[in-house]
Amino acid sequence: MLSPHQLRCFLATYECGSFTSAAVHLGFSQPTLSEQVRQLERVLKTPLFLRRGRRIVPTPAADALRPHAERTLAASEDAERAVRSAATLESGTLRFGLFGTAPLFIEADLIADVLRQHPGLRIELVGRSTREALDAVRRGHIEAAVVALPVPDSDLAVRPIGRLEHVYISKDPAHLAAPVTARRLAAARLILPLAQWRTQDPYRLALAKRAQNLGMTLDIRAEVEDIETAIKLVGSGFGDSVVPKILLHEQLPRLAPGVGWVPMKPRLHDTLAVVHWPDAPLSPGSKLMIDLAIQHLKDLVARVPDQPAHLRNGS
Repeated sequence: MLSPHQLRCFLATYECGSFTSAAVHLGFSQPTLSEQVRQLERVLKTPLFLRRGRRIVPTPAADALRPHAERTLAASEDAERAVRSAATLESGTLRFGLFGTAPLFIEADLIADVLRQHPGLRIELVGRSTREALDAVRRGHIEAAVVALPVPDSDLAVRPIGRLEHVYISKDPAHLAAPVTARRLAAARLILPLAQWRTQDPYRLALAKRAQNLGMTLDIRAEVEDIETAIKLVGSGFGDSVVPKILLHEQLPRLAPGVGWVPMKPRLHDTLAVVHWPDAPLSPGSKLMIDLAIQHLKDLVARVPDQPAHLRNGS
């Protein structure tokens, strides 16, 4: 089989017209370079050079080999540059997974941060739900993802990174007089997101479980796919909902001004975790996404008060 080293020795000899000059050009000893050319001739089963006095001349086989050798070495060098660029985040595609509600509060900022630091990258973020992000990791479409626990199977490495609280929102002040218990949740007329993933998403399962523990079921007036739609319907007075608390800083005032919130009782949290294959080291790109996602989540959580103003003031 041809090796890049043999092809480099061949091209240097072709250009220089002698083994000695080619060896000096490449920084090898003359016997080492000559042996590489002889090995190449044995692989190809044909002579590549003929001696003419002190010089050597290429055979027709050498003339035929030359352009192919140049293209092969150029492709090899391009491949090395591409790998180095990907490893240093100069270029390439960064694929990463996020849980379903992430687009509302960190996805755009996350992409912007990465592109500011590494403008040569192309970014693909996957996941309309925790389940979809997990499936993408298992299929090998992405290296890692930030998802909500629990992870159904134990085949992936799981590293918890923080908690995401969900709170009750309503346009009716009477529904916000106190933290919402499971019994009050079951009695409410609800508008809930993630309709497609109602039987798989940890957030939807946790809500259903609270009612089931009382022998009750949730009264769901409308199910929609995205949280923005659910919040807008709450703002129009069609029902109440339960949403991630970190949406309260920007999205709730924008989508449904006049809608208030209270915590659940007991409080409802998703535990967020990074998942990836346990034996596969994470690339620099995935490590960067994880670090930035953790920082963005911490910053957002810090902006939202622990209690709404009317409960803090005792009113």
